[in-house]
Amino acid sequence: MNNNQNASALPMMAMKEIPTPNANAATVTGLVKEGGHVVGYQLSSGQTVTKEEGVALAKQGGIQGVGISERDGSEYLKSLPDATEGNNLGNLPSVSFS
Repeated sequence: MNNNQNASALPMMAMKEIPTPNANAATVTGLVKEGGHVVGYQLSSGQTVTKEEGVALAKQGGIQGVGISERDGSEYLKSLPDATEGNNLGNLPSVSFS
């Protein structure tokens, strides 16, 4: 395997879990941040959830286009890799809890 193949495999390897979304699953449309850290997610349904609620909802199939990753014992949502940069969570606007 060459370095390019390793690099492209890294995002998927970093995923702890990739839930199967329900037919009516929402998408993440914005990030709620405090001090530069993501603490919640705005969904296409208009709902704003905490990071923990977002992870739980994704595990139940309520959010599409994301996987679950873990850092320092804390789970968070991560975009599934595709050919579109604009839908990556890091490229979404920052919003406030409603």
